[in-house]
Amino acid sequence: MLENPETILTPFLIFALVVAVVAILIIYSGIKTVPQGENWTVERFGRYTRTLGSGLRLIVPFVDRIGRKLSIMEQVLDVPEQTVITKDNAAVIADGVVFFRVDDTARAAYQVQNLEQAIVNLTTTNLRSVIGSMDLDDTLSKRSEINEILMVIIDEATNPWGAKIMRIEIRDLRMSDDIQAAMNLQMTAERRRRASVTEANGLREAEILKAQGEREAQILRAQGLREAAFLEAEARERAAEADAKATEVVSKAIAEGDIQAVQFFLGQKYVEALQEIGASENSKLVLMPLEAAGITGSIAGIGELLKHMGRPDAGPAGAGGPWGGPGKP
Repeated sequence: MLENPETILTPFLIFALVVAVVAILIIYSGIKTVPQGENWTVERFGRYTRTLGSGLRLIVPFVDRIGRKLSIMEQVLDVPEQTVITKDNAAVIADGVVFFRVDDTARAAYQVQNLEQAIVNLTTTNLRSVIGSMDLDDTLSKRSEINEILMVIIDEATNPWGAKIMRIEIRDLRMSDDIQAAMNLQMTAERRRRASVTEANGLREAEILKAQGEREAQILRAQGLREAAFLEAEARERAAEADAKATEVVSKAIAEGDIQAVQFFLGQKYVEALQEIGASENSKLVLMPLEAAGITGSIAGIGELLKHMGRPDAGPAGAGGPWGGPGKP
């Protein structure tokens, strides 16, 4: 008796469906999608074989498996704060941050157990060594130098681990309260000293400038007196020359019998004498001649006398008197 074909096909279809599903699962298990910024290691029977980059990747199912998944992006680690003793026995509390990147995924996965913890511990110990070799003042003022020294040391130490140290930054440096108070007192004293020095320098410069000003003033005053003396001597010389010239002119006029020149000379001297008497500060009372006509007559009489003295044929004075004025009765 023949069996029903549908009864024969049903188990076959079920078996084929199961095989297809298993094949799909096997193929799917061999397809891996690696995210951007990550690298995965592949292990075959527990041994590292290769590294998968980002994208769609294939592995041998049931033979290969994914070992470690590591990020190749730049990462940051916090270095916990710790108390460090400087070279001059000052306690400083320091902490920082470390920026690193994984360059070799295989070495980072299989050369060190915990890469991040290893970097933190390595940075902590070297931070103590670097700060411990410096004085407190250098530690506080040379933070960038400390960063550079630490980066060189840590980068060289982590190179076998496949990590690249990008930057190390000291985030905070704090001192104990006692040291901070002592530094504040020292800073206050230093500022006061600088203020005193600045004030002393200012006073010194002021005295120097004052002395220079007085010296220049004395020099200018002496030069002025010297020039004034030269001018006064020159004026006296010219006045003497003028007097000599006038005397010469008057003598010549007397010799030539020029009565008007003699009268002009005597009148000028008389007026100058009156001006000096009137300008005197000690003069409270000035006595003037009784009449101006007498003065004119005196001058005219002197001129007439000189006139008669200049002529050899002149006789004695006439009835008018020796001054040319009216004679006494």
